[in-house]
Amino acid sequence: MNLHLTRIFFHVAQQRSFSRGAESLSISQSAASKGVRELEQQLNVPLIERGVGQGGRRSRGLQLTEGGQALFEHARGIFALERAAADDLRARAELRRGELTLGASTTVAAYWLPFYLARYARDYPAIQLHVAVGNTHFIAQGLADCRMDLALVEGSVDDPGITSRYWRDEALVVICPGHYPLATRSPLTPDMLGDETWLIREPGSGTREVTQQLLKKSGLEPIHQTEMGSNEGIARAVAGGLGVAMLPWVAVQDLVALGKVQTLELAGAATLRRPLFRLNRTGRPLSPAAHAFSALLDEIREAPLIP
Repeated sequence: MNLHLTRIFFHVAQQRSFSRGAESLSISQSAASKGVRELEQQLNVPLIERGVGQGGRRSRGLQLTEGGQALFEHARGIFALERAAADDLRARAELRRGELTLGASTTVAAYWLPFYLARYARDYPAIQLHVAVGNTHFIAQGLADCRMDLALVEGSVDDPGITSRYWRDEALVVICPGHYPLATRSPLTPDMLGDETWLIREPGSGTREVTQQLLKKSGLEPIHQTEMGSNEGIARAVAGGLGVAMLPWVAVQDLVALGKVQTLELAGAATLRRPLFRLNRTGRPLSPAAHAFSALLDEIREAPLIP
């Protein structure tokens, strides 16, 4: 069914007049009449009564056939739904309605993201927020599958379907238990730590990837390694005496302040830092809600840390 012709019919039927219906659509009366006739021919159903009334006089106002009345009721619902859809999309474009699903790797979700979420929720209270948390590989896969609008992660992503942009740097430190004999011999050479048990994240973690890169750059290739699924778990395990680890400073600063763990200085190593990245799906335009969050990230580069 031709919706353009149906719209012409609906306005004509609603106004009970070809002239007034045409005027409401800003078209000529002849165009309105032609449109209704074309629709009748397409549907093979008469829609308008074109006979005369009693006494040879035309009835007052345009009259619909039984089929025309049925189509008019259907058209009323169709165009009401159209208006509802337009209103919905307008509200989303104006950020008066909508949803935003963010992906975040574990450290970002725990320490860097809360400030931005609070600010966004204050500025756009009508937007429903969802946050998916996992390692970098998990987040990249969710973004590739279009289950997330935007993501912030700790590791690099090698996927042509995902656009990766630098966001900010994050400091890393090597930590050991609070009472650790080698801590007094800082800075430590690689051979002094080679026999230690290193606690590392699981495969797919950005923290694991950057830890391995930085340790190798420092000439240190650990023999004994234990995998754990979270930075907090590793930090607590180090505090318990299980081994040493390289972790983000934001994840261990409280334990350092309490004396549960202490930091180690590696000989010849520059300041340990890693970049954090913003990810989005290549070629997929950001929704208005996601665009607003991206703009917030650009506006506030150095957000206060949430301890």
